[in-house]
Order: sequence, then C-alpha cells, then structure tokens
Amino acid sequence: MQKLGDFKLPPFFNYPPYFTLQPVRDTREKQIQLWKDLILDYCKTQKIFIIGLEEEFPLFSNHVIERSLTHEAREAFLSALVSEGRAEWLDKGRRKCLILWHRIQEWADIIVNFVKDNALEDGGVVTVEEIRSGIESRGTELHCLDRTILMRALKLLEHKGKLAIFKGTSADDEGSKESAAKPCNRDSIRNNFHFCWAVVGMEL
Repeated sequence: MQKLGDFKLPPFFNYPPYFTLQPVRDTREKQIQLWKDLILDYCKTQKIFIIGLEEEFPLFSNHVIERSLTHEAREAFLSALVSEGRAEWLDKGRRKCLILWHRIQEWADIIVNFVKDNALEDGGVVTVEEIRSGIESRGTELHCLDRTILMRALKLLEHKGKLAIFKGTSADDEGSKESAAKPCNRDSIRNNFHFCWAVVGMEL
C-alpha cells in the first residue's frame, strides 16, 4: 500500500481515472465522496488546516502513476467540502480553502471539554495561546490548532454566553492572565449556563 510519510493512501489513489473528473453523474459523485474523505482524513492526521489550489499539496499528485488533479478537479472536491460545512473559502477567488475536519460547533465542544478537564470553569482565565500551544493542550486536538478556527469557535461560545473574550493589555503577544482587561461577568451568566470563563487576547 502506498504511503505519504506515515499516512496510508487508499487504493483508489493509484487508479488514474480518479484524477480526472468523471463525466457520468453517479461515478463522479462516488469519486467526489472518496476525495472528500481522503482530504479530511489526511488533513486531520497531518494537522493541515489550509489548502491552496495553486500550491503544491501532496494529495494533488501521484508521481507513481504520473497523474495530477486539474485545477477544476481540485476546486470541485474542495467546493463539495464547503457545501457540507467541512471547509470554507478564505478568499473570493477561491485560491485558499480552510479545512474543517471538525465543524466549528464541534471545535467549540472540544474547547468546552478542555475547560472542564483543566478545571477552568467558574471564571477561570486563559490566553488564546495557552489554549493552542500551552502545556495543557499537548496531546489534544487543540494543540497547534489554526488560529482562525480557534477564534471562530471561541466567538461561537461567546455568542452562546459560555465565555467572555477580551483583549489583554500586555504587549507580549496576546496577553496573559495578569493582563486581563476586565473580569468575566459570572453573575449575569451563571443562572443560565454551567460555567463562565474568560479568554485573554482576542482582538475584537
């Protein structure tokens, strides 16, 4: 079985027709599904968050069979992910795509579990960088999480009243616990939600 590093590629990756958009509808739908699953699986295991259509990407070419995806095929497969909420175009020209192997709501749920596991409920304060690169996040899916995705998930939780986001006053990167600009308003939220905590460093 062919591999990309330690990633095992599926059998269809060595079948030349799958590198060309198929004209028959049923065949194309099967082809698109296979590519969607492959892109999500590869990006998740390799922690890849952004794919550039006009840039080199390991899955877009198979040198063993001398085949590469056309720009049309790349856009078709990524657009299919976008339509299912598993990706988002980052520009109007559709040159870069943000991959969401977890949807934003799912990332938000992972953050909530992270908060509970690390006893940050009831007004705990944590910086954005602590969530994505701190000791507590090591070994979790949050470690090295793309900043755009993290911010989107945090803002979703804020919108639901689960947390308060504010920018720290420290000039060092994104702030720290000591540089919190204001406390989380626990009293106004505690009656309706299980916990309230604050994230320092979000640029509003």
